[in-house]
Amino acid sequence: MPADVLRAEIGKGLRVQLAHPIGHVVTLLISTVMYLGLQFVLGQGELRQDLLPPTLVAIGVQYAGLVMVADLIEEKRAGTFAQSRMSPAPPWLPMLGRLITASLFGLAVAAVAALVPMLLARIAVPLRWAALLPAVLLMINALAFTFLLAALALVSPMIGALQSLFTSLVLLLNGSFLPLNLYPDWLAATARLLPTTLGVEALTQTLFEDRTLAEVWAGGALPWLLAHTLALVAVAGLLFARNHRRALESS
Repeated sequence: MPADVLRAEIGKGLRVQLAHPIGHVVTLLISTVMYLGLQFVLGQGELRQDLLPPTLVAIGVQYAGLVMVADLIEEKRAGTFAQSRMSPAPPWLPMLGRLITASLFGLAVAAVAALVPMLLARIAVPLRWAALLPAVLLMINALAFTFLLAALALVSPMIGALQSLFTSLVLLLNGSFLPLNLYPDWLAATARLLPTTLGVEALTQTLFEDRTLAEVWAGGALPWLLAHTLALVAVAGLLFARNHRRALESS
């Protein structure tokens, strides 16, 4: 039964991740120190309250990719990847289970990583209903990016370096360190082509600029976010199907 396969994959992933908590703790510590340290440098010796809230919203969307890609790399190295042939379930179903597992840990680490700066720097993030749709689209966009990295991990021996490169590029430009409106126009336009940038922009407009969904749509951030997310989901799905077939043939 597909539901049994999905449940088993999620259970396996949770047990594996909970058995090695030190990696998540180290990632949490490094991420928090890097974020606060860079904001201290950008603020020239202080934590600026005008920069902290929007950048804090952007910083917590990348962790799931680390978990999922690392899991695939270890399985390929152990020679157990071809065991997916033994299941009658479609190949994307176990991957969906891994994505859910990675997302759960990603959300947990992101929540803690956001809570520490909020308490230390007294950052207030308002809650508004208008932010719900951009937040959902941002999450789907980030998960599609994670799935894209996982698809690359199936066939690329350099996925570790590629993942670090892609993730660092996204973090530098998606608003995690500086709000997008502080970038030069050409760099802001380039950044909007990357995963999560448009989602962060639409989300911060609803949260911190008090814009309605109609205003965000009229400004272009929301329709472009929707189009970007659909395109990224399609590309990630097609690439995964192709690379999964190639990985099984070479196993």
